[in-house]
Amino acid sequence: MTLACPADGRAAAGRTGPARRLGIDTGQEPVVYLHRDSLVVRSEGFATETRIRVSCGERTLLATLNVVTSPLVRVEEVGLSDSAWEGLAPSEGEGVELAHAIPLDSLGLVRAKIYGKRLGAEDFEAIVRDIAAQGYSDIQLSSFITACAGGRLAHQEIVDLTRAMIRVGTRITWSAAKVMDKHSVGGLPGNRTSIIVVPIVAAAGVLMPKTSSRAITSPAGTADTMETLAPVDLDLATMRRVVEREGGCLVWGGRAHLSPADDVLIRVERPLDLDSPAQLVASVLSKKAAAGATHVVIDVPVGPTAKVRSYEEANRLGAHLREVGAAVGLQVRPVLTHGAQPIGRGIGPALEARDVLSVLQGLPDAPADLRERAVLLAGHILEMAEVAEEGSGEGMARDILADGRAWLKFQAICEAQGGLRTPPAAPFTHPVSARRDGRVTVIDNRRLGRVAKLAGAPHDPAAGLVLAARLGDKVARGQPLFVIHALSPGELDYALAYAESADQIIGLGET
Repeated sequence: MTLACPADGRAAAGRTGPARRLGIDTGQEPVVYLHRDSLVVRSEGFATETRIRVSCGERTLLATLNVVTSPLVRVEEVGLSDSAWEGLAPSEGEGVELAHAIPLDSLGLVRAKIYGKRLGAEDFEAIVRDIAAQGYSDIQLSSFITACAGGRLAHQEIVDLTRAMIRVGTRITWSAAKVMDKHSVGGLPGNRTSIIVVPIVAAAGVLMPKTSSRAITSPAGTADTMETLAPVDLDLATMRRVVEREGGCLVWGGRAHLSPADDVLIRVERPLDLDSPAQLVASVLSKKAAAGATHVVIDVPVGPTAKVRSYEEANRLGAHLREVGAAVGLQVRPVLTHGAQPIGRGIGPALEARDVLSVLQGLPDAPADLRERAVLLAGHILEMAEVAEEGSGEGMARDILADGRAWLKFQAICEAQGGLRTPPAAPFTHPVSARRDGRVTVIDNRRLGRVAKLAGAPHDPAAGLVLAARLGDKVARGQPLFVIHALSPGELDYALAYAESADQIIGLGET
């Protein structure tokens, strides 16, 4: 069904209607807006949330329909969200054609999974291909994510999902026999060790092309933090040039089309605040395999308010990572680390970047916990790469960091990616202080991360908070526990309201 604009201004069936960009940001989901009195709405039975096929010349995409009752869209017009406009690339007023979307067979498989059916390799391949082709609406993506959460995927299903996510997209190959990578399962604010580990490993002559995701449920991901220091939105050819020149990179994986279905799923997992273990394994390992890695170190922080709460759970996750990794050709080494409190002081992209720079530059006030964790993980990688004997990798990593080789390599990587930047600073700050004397006995990672997100992180790179007290510290009444950073007074007040009302973000015991 198409639209037209007859002389009397009514929309008519069988012709084309003018497209107009409405300037509405709907994320990556294309949305089309039609007036409720449009003839195509009436004749085709279109309603809000209908999936429709939209065409402009040779360009076609699937979109979700919203029906408008106000003058925002005229009867004869087809309103397009920003993502729909960018996908179709019409001229203002150029006609677009609308039709019912062909139902996706793979949605039947999702419904079967919801009701407990075990899916096979071909089933996951069909689902993942349709997801990567942007065939699913956000609601349909949410149903798939939920159907796979809560331990609903058997081990073989995780393997099949991971393989499908690898196959649907680009897979890079490198000339080196061993290609190293590293990942953290998350849940620990400030844990930006990758940006330190990569230059240490590359300075040792080991290939480490690091592709990273943006934040899912945290105030910052590695790509978000690195982007405050250098460009990360590199295409595959540019990424390859950087790695061939410097032996490593720190880039966003989405631009290289590596496991593209994962980027779509992450976009929906973020507002759901859901990152299930099965999908975590498939997400991490599909990206690593697609990026050409052969050996991967996985940091698994364990703590009462981290993503992984117990060592029993961490061991189960580590076993899944090793076994699924082996099934897709990866040698995986999980490293269980302490996750009772944030790493470093900054929480939020730019604030975490400042911590990273202080460690790389060897400044006397650099966070010791961030330095030590980076050295530990880099040491494991150097041992897996067999450039260090077992047990000696940590010492080698520490030497490379201490004598400045890692800082020089990091600067070279940044220049190759487009130039080293100075992280931005937020114009508004406010401390959250202790209400009484005491000793810090607990720090709630999730609630502290929530404060940083309410302040604007990671959308506003300079937003977040700086931790001023750590476990075991003695604090006096009125002493700052953390300082919130925001780009506007409104966001600052929003974060402060939560920080002041949420008990036990930083819990104090008797001194």
